[in-house]
Amino acid sequence: MSTNDLTNISAKETSDGSKILDAFFVSVFFLAICWSLFIMDEYLGYNVTQYGLFPREWSGLIGIFTMHFLHGSLSHIWHNTLAFLVLNSFLFYFYRSISIKTFFTIFLGSGILLWLIGRPSIHIGASMILYGEFAFLFFSGLIRRNPIMMRVALVVAMYYGSLVWYLFPIDPKISWEGHMAGFAAGIIAAIIYRKQGPQRKVFAFELEPDEEENIEEIPAGIENISAENKSHNDSEKHKPSSSWQWTQSTTWDKNQKGPSS
Repeated sequence: MSTNDLTNISAKETSDGSKILDAFFVSVFFLAICWSLFIMDEYLGYNVTQYGLFPREWSGLIGIFTMHFLHGSLSHIWHNTLAFLVLNSFLFYFYRSISIKTFFTIFLGSGILLWLIGRPSIHIGASMILYGEFAFLFFSGLIRRNPIMMRVALVVAMYYGSLVWYLFPIDPKISWEGHMAGFAAGIIAAIIYRKQGPQRKVFAFELEPDEEENIEEIPAGIENISAENKSHNDSEKHKPSSSWQWTQSTTWDKNQKGPSS
């Protein structure tokens, strides 16, 4: 293995490691805000949960931007922490080039949908983003048909497929409308950005050549020249060789230049 090959491998490993760290730190930064607000609300007496989203109330519009950071109990924030750390890191690593726009599409889109369809109560929690990222990672892998992204979709479905149960009103304490809104926002993001980010590699055997576009136009006068050459060759064919030198020079010209194709 050459030095250049080793350098390329090292650069690739460094690049992959940097991407993993970037995705991880973005997730940790978001969670740090969530945990800080939870500690303020739960242990320091600040009632920050009042800034959650209240559907169809103008005063509740602020919750579109704040509700994702607020949680009502330790078990609530803990379960969201583990899932968010994985799904958000997947998003920012595998869909790095479109991760920010995808995140904010889910962040804002889910909040707007919930404000429109939610029951009249204060809705809080990052689970809307979880459902949005889950839906995006799964459906985006299927839509793109990229082998790596399809593997990501399979892993997400295997480990977090049970999330779909909470898209339905099985527990009155859980905002199933928020889950549904996040899930819908994730599907919308997968469709909107389907032609951006990682794409499926198209192999040569899948392409259908357009013969009309590949045919080169014959310049004017070539046909006449070809006809003249043909008649000249026909006349020379019936003409006896005059010398050994003439035969050798004709053969040399023929081998060196050759017919144009």
